[in-house]
Amino acid sequence: METELLSADIAGIEKAAELIKKGELVGMPTETVYGLAADACNQQAVAKIFAAKGRPADNPLIVHIADISELQNLCDDIPELAYRLAGKFWPGPLTMILKKKSSVPDITSGGLDTVGIRMPSHPAALMLIEKSGLPLAAPSGNISGYPSPTKAEHMMRDMKGRISAVIDGGECSVGVESTVISFENDNTVRILRPGGVTRDDLLEEAENVIIDPAILHEISEGQTVRSPGMKYQHYSPKARVIMVEGGYESFCRYVNENSHEGVYAIVFEDDNKGMLRVPSVSYGCDDREQAHMIFSRLREMDSLGAEKVYVMAPKAEGVGLAVYNRLIRAAGFEVIQV
Repeated sequence: METELLSADIAGIEKAAELIKKGELVGMPTETVYGLAADACNQQAVAKIFAAKGRPADNPLIVHIADISELQNLCDDIPELAYRLAGKFWPGPLTMILKKKSSVPDITSGGLDTVGIRMPSHPAALMLIEKSGLPLAAPSGNISGYPSPTKAEHMMRDMKGRISAVIDGGECSVGVESTVISFENDNTVRILRPGGVTRDDLLEEAENVIIDPAILHEISEGQTVRSPGMKYQHYSPKARVIMVEGGYESFCRYVNENSHEGVYAIVFEDDNKGMLRVPSVSYGCDDREQAHMIFSRLREMDSLGAEKVYVMAPKAEGVGLAVYNRLIRAAGFEVIQV
């Protein structure tokens, strides 16, 4: 099909909303990454998401809303803590796993009795939800397993000819997908996928915040997951990604010893001191810069023709935990300590 690139103005978003109402797919900018949006309660439309992405059917989708009142149309048994967190972090990069109502099809929730809900803060995303009058299922708008798109051009590269339109809302401000949490009890939440809302942020409202072990470790084969991004290798360019933990000099020595044609490196901005004998790019010097840039840098490796990419490991704290989580999955859990 022809994929139209739409402006993020009223005319463009109204056109996109009409496509959504007809059961079509639209690339939607959010503050985290670009999403592949469809009517969350239309089974046929949601099936098109899985087909366009090549996404496994047991990988649940996140549903996007524009008003907190919509929670009651989609979810049951909503804890008071969920409302407090929504009041503090919505609109924004926080997804909450809640018990779903029958109005949410099983295809949207990956066959689970729960569903992830969030309210994005990007004005184009909010307007698209409002103009369509529908909750929107919207996983990241990339080919399944590839780095998530943070620009409209990324979405057009992956989805041109597969979907009806992409709204060009500029570059995403956060750069990694939302933080996903579940509720253990009235005062405890579990982080299933880290993102722009950190553990320290959540502790301002919740008494206890648990980091799920699957964030940093590979899960068992056949294990059921409640959040996207937990089960399969994700975020990988065509190049082989290897994450390296250690100081810059040790990193350079290791990469130089293993350098050959087609090897590239991704380093911190303040570490790019010319000690490497391979081409390198930087992805920022703090955790929020690294989150903002990492997917673009991974995609850039393919445009440069890289065969192998060594990446300096970020600190697994704050938003850096989200960056580490994405990189360890991009590397297929191949981590070298130097």
